[in-house]
Amino acid sequence: MSHDGVPPGDPGAPQEAVEPTPASESADASPTPDPTAWPAPDQSTQVLDPDAQQTAAYPYPQQGDAYPQQGDAYPQQGDAYPQQGDAYPQQGGYYAQAQQTAAYPQGYDYGQSSEQAHATGQWPTPGADGYLPPPPGVTPTTAQPAPKSGGVGKFIAIAALTGLLAGVGGGALGYQLAQDSGTTTSVTANSPSNPEALSPRADGSIATIAEKVLPSVVSLEVSGSGQAGSGSGFIVSQDGYILTNNHVIEAAADSGSIDVVLQDGTRATGELIGRNADYDLAVVKIDKTGLTPLAVGDSASVKVGDQVIAIGSPLGLEGTVTSGIVSSLDRPVTAGGSGSGETSFINAIQTDAPINPGNSGGPLVNAEGQVIGVNSAIASLNTGADGQAGSIGLGFAIPINTANRISQEIIQTGTSATPIIGAEIDFGYSGQGARVQAVTAGGPAAGAGLKADDVIVAVNGERVDDAVSLITDIRKFAPGDKITLTLESGQEITVTLGKR
Repeated sequence: MSHDGVPPGDPGAPQEAVEPTPASESADASPTPDPTAWPAPDQSTQVLDPDAQQTAAYPYPQQGDAYPQQGDAYPQQGDAYPQQGDAYPQQGGYYAQAQQTAAYPQGYDYGQSSEQAHATGQWPTPGADGYLPPPPGVTPTTAQPAPKSGGVGKFIAIAALTGLLAGVGGGALGYQLAQDSGTTTSVTANSPSNPEALSPRADGSIATIAEKVLPSVVSLEVSGSGQAGSGSGFIVSQDGYILTNNHVIEAAADSGSIDVVLQDGTRATGELIGRNADYDLAVVKIDKTGLTPLAVGDSASVKVGDQVIAIGSPLGLEGTVTSGIVSSLDRPVTAGGSGSGETSFINAIQTDAPINPGNSGGPLVNAEGQVIGVNSAIASLNTGADGQAGSIGLGFAIPINTANRISQEIIQTGTSATPIIGAEIDFGYSGQGARVQAVTAGGPAAGAGLKADDVIVAVNGERVDDAVSLITDIRKFAPGDKITLTLESGQEITVTLGKR
């Protein structure tokens, strides 16, 4: 039976007296246990004999008995064992070393002397708080109250305390489980097995769309005719054709230079293939193959409220992504060139996606990552010191159905035709509709019977508000298409569109 930690009821087998280890022995040598010293408690040892555990009692020497001196023989098995109630031995002598290493006798009233403990037989009892009184010489202190704080401070303190308690509770539970299982456990910090799955994104998220579209968007740096500027564009073929706005490359139209910066930072020299100022569109080509063209959508299927994102290089900041919705459709907009007097008429898609100078020529894409428009113009309330204005949520894009037709014509022939009816329109007319100022002899309008002073109020049943509205409605079609003009008088005239 083990004698560790639990006072024996039976002293056990006889043991020989052993001289204490001299203090002069080498410090490197392992200390030799002193058999005369009372064993230090060992909390890991379990009592294997339950009967011994019930009968074991702390030894109490008889009052007046000679106190054993250090070096005396240890009591042999069969000797009378001190009974409870005998005087407790004083410091020094046989138990001097044991008194320093052993745990204080369980049940002994340390607030009294040995004689008092023997006389009264009192043992420390728990107080009202359920704890034993402190040892002699120790004065209990009361914790100071925490300083008062506002609601936020209280919340933080409570949250921190809750976290601490959760940590302590978890540790205690883990320790108990380890003790119960009798096995060694290890705790490791949680780490993601798949870091890319930490922020999963839906297929239609803006991040997913941008990741798909960005490789097809380019930045353009243009110089010529004493001017320099920048804009955006996007790849429309694997062999290097890029669609952009005419007003972006206009300065380089006459022996200027165009530098194209791809998404990965690669730079290439751009060649102007052709442009159409009426539609504010142009095509540039770089000498590269294996590029990723942007998927083309259908602008005719766009609805107000559809989610869209605009990508480009506003103020020279390449690869900028902004998002919004389609705010309106078939919005008549005019856009002027850079000092050349060339005016474009756009039957535009309106969006609240922020568009700023430098976004021009970049794509407006839908939730599928398909381009539905070419960002071309913005409306603003105030202009900055350089004459350019920032976005106020009114941006306009050329519908891709129109832009794609123009770009394909330019790629195939180097030029692009603009549909016309062969009539001059009065821009000063203030009434509803567009008033015909003059008809070109031999033109489509004259052949259909249109006359000067006629007021056109609808095209193919769609209302015409003014001269700009009429022109943008006509330019939705291609040369050779037939359209129906409704006059203010109610008369309808069918015109086959010409070109210029």
